[in-house]
Amino acid sequence: MVLVDEMNEELNTDEESSLRLDPTLDMSFDTMQDAKKFYQDYGRRCGFGIQTRTSKKDSNNVVYYLRLVCSREGKYVSNIRLEVKTLPSQTNQCHAGITIARKNHKWFVRTVVLDHSHELCPQTSNLICGNRQLNMHAKHTLEVNDDAGVRINKSFLSIVSEAGGYENMQFVERDARNYIGQHMCKEGDGQALLRHFSKMRDQNNEFFYDIEMDEDNRITSVFCADARSRAACDEFGDVVSFDTTYLTNKYDMPFAPFVGVNHHGQSLLLGCGLLSSEDT
Repeated sequence: MVLVDEMNEELNTDEESSLRLDPTLDMSFDTMQDAKKFYQDYGRRCGFGIQTRTSKKDSNNVVYYLRLVCSREGKYVSNIRLEVKTLPSQTNQCHAGITIARKNHKWFVRTVVLDHSHELCPQTSNLICGNRQLNMHAKHTLEVNDDAGVRINKSFLSIVSEAGGYENMQFVERDARNYIGQHMCKEGDGQALLRHFSKMRDQNNEFFYDIEMDEDNRITSVFCADARSRAACDEFGDVVSFDTTYLTNKYDMPFAPFVGVNHHGQSLLLGCGLLSSEDT
């Protein structure tokens, strides 16, 4: 019994020490996913997010090379004068990152740059884009509350309260909205929307609509434009404004109008849509 306890303690010690490792040359991993997770965990521990900068594929369309960098890598040039700028640059020309390559069914670290050109924030690294994640408990809470008709902001606040404050959260409210948005439209409402659009098409062949669905045939986004909007787009489509509104429908789906300007300086509706999430 003592021998088993000693072995378990040694394994736990080895696991904890591996979590404290920094990336080094020739470090090996069984899969590309293991290497990416290692660097993501390293970034979360140190206080920065990661992103994929470059990848290469072989003749079989399989990735054999990957470059992972700090999320503030690159060069961001703003057209706003520094004296009136209120937000910091999104990137800071940070050169930190690693490259990994496949060889003999293993993945090896080929280059490593550890130094960052900006300050790191380990205390808030969980909320950096790329490090955020919803656990199973949060997903279940959001789904149950959504089925009960509770608005997403109220559900998010309850999870924040349960976690003991925003500093203990692993995600932000937009992540919750994006998750629920993927399971938003119920079957009856989706069918009613399709019937309405079909009726509009029967009345005018120039009415256009497009509906995007997920793998479970649930509506995730909608776009429509009537004959007048399409004609206006042909005449005054040189400049188009696109922006999402506040969430005012029961599904919390942002309304996204496409707006143009005619020769009298008046705004014209060129088309509109409903989005399930505010991601790219």
